[in-house]
Amino acid sequence: MRILLVNKYFYRKGGAETYYFALAEGLKALGHEVAFFSMRHPSNEPSRWSKYFVSEKDYVGKVSAFKQVQEAATLIYSFEAKRKFEALLEEFKPDVIHMNNVHRQLTLSILDAPYLKRHHVPVVYTAHDYILLCPAYTMVNGGGAVCDACLDRHFMHAVSNVCVKGSRAKSALAAMEAEFLKLHHSYDKIDLIIAPSQFMKSKLDEGGFAGKTVAMQNFLTDSQMAMGARVANTHKFDDAQAGARPYVLFFGRLSKEKGILTLVKAFLQAAGLGRYADSDAAAGHEGFLPDTWDLHIVGDGPEREAIEQLIASAGPQAVSRIRLLGYRTGEDLQREVGDARFTVLSSEWRENMPYSGLESLAAQTPIIGARIGGIPELVEEGRTGFTFESGNAADLRDVLMRAVGVRQSEYQHMQHACLEYVRKRCLQMDYVKQLDTQYTGLIKDGE
Repeated sequence: MRILLVNKYFYRKGGAETYYFALAEGLKALGHEVAFFSMRHPSNEPSRWSKYFVSEKDYVGKVSAFKQVQEAATLIYSFEAKRKFEALLEEFKPDVIHMNNVHRQLTLSILDAPYLKRHHVPVVYTAHDYILLCPAYTMVNGGGAVCDACLDRHFMHAVSNVCVKGSRAKSALAAMEAEFLKLHHSYDKIDLIIAPSQFMKSKLDEGGFAGKTVAMQNFLTDSQMAMGARVANTHKFDDAQAGARPYVLFFGRLSKEKGILTLVKAFLQAAGLGRYADSDAAAGHEGFLPDTWDLHIVGDGPEREAIEQLIASAGPQAVSRIRLLGYRTGEDLQREVGDARFTVLSSEWRENMPYSGLESLAAQTPIIGARIGGIPELVEEGRTGFTFESGNAADLRDVLMRAVGVRQSEYQHMQHACLEYVRKRCLQMDYVKQLDTQYTGLIKDGE
């Protein structure tokens, strides 16, 4: 089978690209031929198909106002992408097209390629975010609140709520894109939408896509599973007794929607630091976290300065116990995950199926997760971790206290449950074989 994979970035930028390259690896392992369509970029991996990639476009970087206007003109519909996609189709002649992130830089104009009008090639789309339902991608409005307004498919709500980067002009452009795609029936040209979580499937169904969605949880590659096993620390209690300081870990983008400020506040409360140091702050609770416990924060982003100020204002103990470790990757990051007692998914947007959670489970590190989006599908209460109300620092404080109190025997059972979870649900070849079945069914339906 010849499968054409489409994604706007061709380097490992985020979770969508992790999926994209891992999917290609798995499909090739099954004997399929794979081609790629993407955007040119200095960080791209090499590909024989790069001659068809579209020109680089930057809608958020520091470019001139004239350049921004030029680029914005192609945000909704790109004749260049349509033309180059047509040329690739003529050469590769795919049996299936599988799209990932395509909006803005590539656009759905590619589905108007003449080749597709002459040959019915099934089109699959993996929804890595909520762009089909929300012009801002996140289902969070301009005020920072979780929002369902555009589920009625009237996307100008995004303008009145100033949903895109606090800019009415950017919100209007995003809403225009969504309205155009609706009127142009662009999504009607997609045969199957893959939702990486049951939650996302339910939202897609609610937003008008019922009948063409399937839930297929994200997977980990064999190498990710092997790395998780290699860094998994099954002797964390022994390490603590030997003098190592136990810690909970956040790793990811330091941004408001990730709930990082809520986590820092919850840790300060739990540790009795800063203005929470007096005994009144612990009223109704059994004291504070042991002073041997720390919070590690791995990553970078727009909230780093605010985090630093919050920690500094809480005093020198907070500075010593909340460690900002910066950006890490590869085995260095995974070792940090493996040595953590718990990782925290503190998101305040409807996180889909975060790879950070899967990587944590593969390293046998239980999760403290917000009850929002697809996160509760990763966290089996008391088995693979604990949950708390998203955005509620007091509730997160209580869960941190509960996690610290877990006994060694109970923790070992949780580690086993984490490993069992990923082995049952997240294996690369299981996913690819299931996807292969979906491809075959779509091809037969089109004959």
